[in-house]
Amino acid sequence: MAPVRSGLARRTVPGVAGGRKGLHCASGRATGQGVHVSTSEEQGSKRGQRPSTVGNASSAGDVEELPRLVRAALGHEVDRPPAWMMRQAGRYQKAYRDLSAKYPGFRQRSETTDLIVDITLQPYRSFQPDGLILFSDILTPLNAMGIPFDIDETKGPMIDDPVRTMADTEPIHEIELEKVSFVGEALSILRKEVSGASDVPAVLGFVGSPWTLSTYVVEGKSTNAYKVIKCLCDSDPAVMHALLKKIADSIALYCDYQIESGAQSIQIFDSWGGQLPPKMWDEFSGPYIKQIVRHVKSTHPNVPLTLYANGSGGLLERMKGTGVDVIGLDWTIDMEDARRRLGDDVSVQGNVDPAKLFSTKEGISAAIDDCVKKAGTRGHVLNLGHGVMVGTPEESVAHFFEYNRQNSGYKNK
Repeated sequence: MAPVRSGLARRTVPGVAGGRKGLHCASGRATGQGVHVSTSEEQGSKRGQRPSTVGNASSAGDVEELPRLVRAALGHEVDRPPAWMMRQAGRYQKAYRDLSAKYPGFRQRSETTDLIVDITLQPYRSFQPDGLILFSDILTPLNAMGIPFDIDETKGPMIDDPVRTMADTEPIHEIELEKVSFVGEALSILRKEVSGASDVPAVLGFVGSPWTLSTYVVEGKSTNAYKVIKCLCDSDPAVMHALLKKIADSIALYCDYQIESGAQSIQIFDSWGGQLPPKMWDEFSGPYIKQIVRHVKSTHPNVPLTLYANGSGGLLERMKGTGVDVIGLDWTIDMEDARRRLGDDVSVQGNVDPAKLFSTKEGISAAIDDCVKKAGTRGHVLNLGHGVMVGTPEESVAHFFEYNRQNSGYKNK
């Protein structure tokens, strides 16, 4: 494992003692950032600093009481990297499959408070991850914004009246939070459920980015080509911007609602942002993510925000520019290269290949070791580079979490 580096400046955190220091990064310079990033043999380079706060903390003692994941997200010292998994609850678990047989509709499972809580807790009972990601869907708030949708168990999301013209955007309205009350209720219950744990996990909320949500709203269904929405960006960009602005306004409020209900961190899924050329991302995705981040940081500056985009190797610097606290990495990006490109003043999440969970225990352990070594001893949340795959052996997931708990400690590294 990489040795702890010394002499790095802590991230400035108003009203909070602590911050970043000692992060091991790869060699090189972060392009366009002006931040020198040293190798494991070098010592003492300084971190970039940017204002932030952590949780509701106002002192060093308060920071220590926050969940490990929240502290790591904002670069505070932790004993080991916290770990959770995207799609942490789902079809790979027998408990989930059994419950699904009883409640076969996905929307019933994801929009009923008691079922949301039970499903969210299933992997916690089995594996004790450091974060509990709410069982929900990125499309959940659409109904509350005047965009009806359904989820076909085989075809996926379906929207009968996709947006193609300016007139189509007019029925879309500000989110009616009472229509997603099950989300708030579930988050509140989850905070209470885990509050007595010996190692309290963070309760995590999430939202879809405006661009990613728009791909469903415009295409009317899942796609792997994005031809309709990309053509609309060219043929009538005003329609796209009107749609994106309306969605961004509501998603910002939805973030507030999740935080006020109990979420201690929010992940923004720009899942299909990686399908955009950088120039288009700069116009149709990045600005609306920035809008959400600015809003949440003005209303809840103490809550860390993570941005994840699949296939984002060409967008890392742009993702950092949104102002989030953590950049989620897919498995196609080398962690060492990501650290070099992103610099010292942002945390990273990821990025073990989810297919590794079909490997041997030795293969899983080696992948964790490599990821943790390259990520360094500050500002890393261990995760997969994408969601848990259907058919993943539960014993592999158990090994992932247990191995990290027992072998990824930073002490004396």
